[in-house]
Amino acid sequence: MARERSLLDKFFLFIKGLSMGAANKVPGVSGGTVSFVLGFYEEMIYSFKKINYKALLLLINGRFKSFYYYTNATFLLLVFGGSMFSYFSVSLVLDYLLQRYELYVWSSFFGMILGSIYYISKDFNNWKTRNIVAMIIGISLGVAISFMNPAKENDNLWFVFACGIIGVSGMTLPGLSGSFILILLGNYVLLLVDSVNMLFKTITEIFTGDFSFMDNDERIRYLKIIGSFTGGSAFGLVFTSHILGYVLKRWHQIVSAVIIGFIAGSLGIVWPWKKVVYKVVDGNVLFDANGNEVIENYTRYFPDFTNKETWIAILFVIIGAGIILLIDKYGSERKEYIDE
Repeated sequence: MARERSLLDKFFLFIKGLSMGAANKVPGVSGGTVSFVLGFYEEMIYSFKKINYKALLLLINGRFKSFYYYTNATFLLLVFGGSMFSYFSVSLVLDYLLQRYELYVWSSFFGMILGSIYYISKDFNNWKTRNIVAMIIGISLGVAISFMNPAKENDNLWFVFACGIIGVSGMTLPGLSGSFILILLGNYVLLLVDSVNMLFKTITEIFTGDFSFMDNDERIRYLKIIGSFTGGSAFGLVFTSHILGYVLKRWHQIVSAVIIGFIAGSLGIVWPWKKVVYKVVDGNVLFDANGNEVIENYTRYFPDFTNKETWIAILFVIIGAGIILLIDKYGSERKEYIDE
């Protein structure tokens, strides 16, 4: 699978990783959908499938170069390097925009997912009964998940490990937002806000030679939490990739139909016109460690078409869909150029 890539290809692969990482952090947006639309979903799945017993033997026997090429490590390092970098860069910009221009950001996401449905389904022409049933199942699952109520926060390390396995599904299953799943599990703020911020703060202190965090019980608690979550995510990536690699190879059309349906069904999660429902304890809004209100869920409403803001939001929906169509056009033209 590993192949030589030009410097430009490597740069764009890193940018795609940035996009996927940013999407993974936003509740309702699926990193898997981003990877599907940007054209590296199947390579990602099959690359993780290569992390197996044979790869372990290559590593144990010191055949590092063979291990590197066997696992398509260039691809994995660029994509996930971009994803990790985005958690401390692009995702912070998204957090800023969501706080100040929430309606327009969600409108853009909604348009991009509408464009994604077109992008994924335009080449799907196998409308057998089993594929239609699979699509209906996908739609039903997407709708059901979008209307589930969240659980309470739980910092038990085994539960956090399980959250990592389930939450990482947003990277491997297009249409399923890992961040939204973490909201439903009650641990979004704990794992993707508080723990990530504590990790960033700890890394910064280590680079300045400050190791005082080792005597801070609260910091150690957060580091254990992020460690368990990371371990669960790594296990989940490899495990689900092996399963998806198997089913994609044998039932590609059925899986594609489920993905199309799931993305369509999950549109309710990114519906732009909604109000935030904050977590309330004893009549007071709950705040996280950084002083931010803890989001519990959203209530959706229909837009007011007499409002100027609504039409601006619709414009952003069109822009979002247009971005995906431009990516599709660029990808098609590039493929024709390569084929020639």
